[in-house]
Amino acid sequence: MSEQLGPGTLRPPGGSDDDDVFFPVANDTSPSVTFLQELPSYRSILRRRTSAGGTQDRRQNNHGFARPPAGEKRNLVEGTGVESEAVVRPIREYALNIPEKRRLRDIQEANVKYLSGWDQWKQTRNKSWKKFLDETKELSSYLELWRNDIHSIEGKFGTGIKSYFSFLRFLVLLNFIIFVLMFSFITLPSTISHYGVLNSSYVKVPPKGIEPQCRIYTISGTKGLVYFYTYIIDLLSGTGFLEMTSLFYGYYTIDMVQFSVIKYNVPLAYLLTTLVYLSLSLIWIVKRSVEGFKQNLVREEDQFQSYCNKIFAGWDFCITDLNASRRKHSSLQYELKTDLEEERLRQKKAGRTTEEKLRIYCLRLFLNIFVLALLSVCFYSIYRATIYSQENISNDSSKMTFEGNLLVQYLPSIVITLANFIAPLFFSYIIRLEEYSPAFEIRLTLMRCVFVRLANIGVLLFSLGNRIVCANKTCEACGYNYKLYPCWESRVGQEMYKLMIFDFIIIFAVAVFVDFPRKLLVTYCSYKPIQWCGLQEFGIPENVLEIVYGQTICWIGTFYSPVLPVIATIKYFIVFYIKKHPLL
Repeated sequence: MSEQLGPGTLRPPGGSDDDDVFFPVANDTSPSVTFLQELPSYRSILRRRTSAGGTQDRRQNNHGFARPPAGEKRNLVEGTGVESEAVVRPIREYALNIPEKRRLRDIQEANVKYLSGWDQWKQTRNKSWKKFLDETKELSSYLELWRNDIHSIEGKFGTGIKSYFSFLRFLVLLNFIIFVLMFSFITLPSTISHYGVLNSSYVKVPPKGIEPQCRIYTISGTKGLVYFYTYIIDLLSGTGFLEMTSLFYGYYTIDMVQFSVIKYNVPLAYLLTTLVYLSLSLIWIVKRSVEGFKQNLVREEDQFQSYCNKIFAGWDFCITDLNASRRKHSSLQYELKTDLEEERLRQKKAGRTTEEKLRIYCLRLFLNIFVLALLSVCFYSIYRATIYSQENISNDSSKMTFEGNLLVQYLPSIVITLANFIAPLFFSYIIRLEEYSPAFEIRLTLMRCVFVRLANIGVLLFSLGNRIVCANKTCEACGYNYKLYPCWESRVGQEMYKLMIFDFIIIFAVAVFVDFPRKLLVTYCSYKPIQWCGLQEFGIPENVLEIVYGQTICWIGTFYSPVLPVIATIKYFIVFYIKKHPLL
């Protein structure tokens, strides 16, 4: 490297060429700190910092920044070009050049001599503790599930698709913790007392106000010779040999468990554990939502700032895959078009006449009536399918074929899946006719899709409730139809179990028989119509709705099927690799 210095530079004694960029000539004037602190970015940081009040100062004191005596502070700070508060604040928060930050660091180090021995020990302890926490956090990051896979996905496809897989990992961990709670406090005590392990036994609790016939629970299984496919039906529907296992509510009794001198109240533990896992899920989800809400507050901006951010800071530099970069480019282009379209619609809306407004409102009213009619058809179809399925399940199913029996068992799940698939197609077409802004179109479509998915589960439960609760005299003894449903909780658990299994079957079938062949054809076949179809795009909203729907089934069904969370854990664990394979 040449030793000659270029014009306008001055090498410090003992410095290297790499330091040239940090040391201007003495005759050149550095940018005024006052001018830098007048920049909008610095002012916005100050506004956000003032909202924290005295907390910021306390936090900085805990980090070991000490204030020198008042008489000495002015001498130390004088000439640095910053206010005296810079002595107690992190250096990186100031718009200073490198030499001034170095001088400020030397000042902070010089302040140590003004501290007492006790304060110096506290400062050293805080630094050591912070270093320990940072190293522990870094070490624990290597134990995260799918850490390398998610980083690889983020590197190739950006943070949007990475957030989906992070949410999937969160659900795996959440369901596993729910399973541990249910297994530790409900399933394990009941199982070990059932087999007499650890000298445990049941303590009979006499039921109060319950008729004898309401306590009889016998499963309706096939007697005598059993065909092999019967076990397959039982495995897929939760009936037969699975019905009286710890998988369902009917396995657990109201009796207390005796461990030596300790009595364990299983019914109370069942109720409290259910409240705990629901509360844990709520708190954890709120915590994750608050983190995203904070980011939205930081990014709060007007329309012009939004446009500038998309132009100058909208690119995701984590993307390295060519197809992913093209999709990101298309996404940014679509966002800019959306902003322009919203501005055009805003101007058009301002210039609408009374007749045009009346026409649009009438059109929206008609389309919303059509949406309600579509939802009514979906709900009525689910209701009739559930009633038909329950009537045929209650009858003798030994005369039915394997395919017919399986179809009757899964008929409500099939109708619900079809409703979840068909209704969003109509919603996406209807929303184009309502003349909303593009951003509002997306929100309204998502709200309708979420509503139809969750309402379908509610209609299923309502249909089961109509079959379980009856107004006849035969139901007066127990308050429900105990002849058809000796344990109605187990029947509800079986329906949630079938919904969970069928949802996984659909996800697996679509990935194996649709997405994977399509990827092979597009990759290895040069036929133009096939290339025109292209690879299947990863729709983040659709995939998120899919797993939210499955998680809702898990939350509802865990009370009636305590082992359902482990099934959901295994399901989402496999879904991760099913969704990851087409990307990588």
